[in-house]
Amino acid sequence: MIKIMLTAALVLFSVAIAIALYRIISGPSIPDRVVAMDMIVVNLISAIAIISILLETKAFLEVILILGILAFISTIALSKYVERGVIIERKRNR
Repeated sequence: MIKIMLTAALVLFSVAIAIALYRIISGPSIPDRVVAMDMIVVNLISAIAIISILLETKAFLEVILILGILAFISTIALSKYVERGVIIERKRNR
């Protein structure tokens, strides 16, 4: 029974990823695309966790951690770019 529920959740996460991918392709602005990319990463992390439970292994936990860290860093970088126009600010004293 639990395997059926986890498989159904995996299918629903796949549908959510497909919907977010559509938003990335047809998104009217950059913030819409950033939010859709975050949604894809969150759903991908959840799907990988379900696959790890189904396969009864802990091998994918490092992948989940790395995806979470990369998603956080990319969100911060893109929000700085949208707000200020640059990601890394350089002070020039010339």
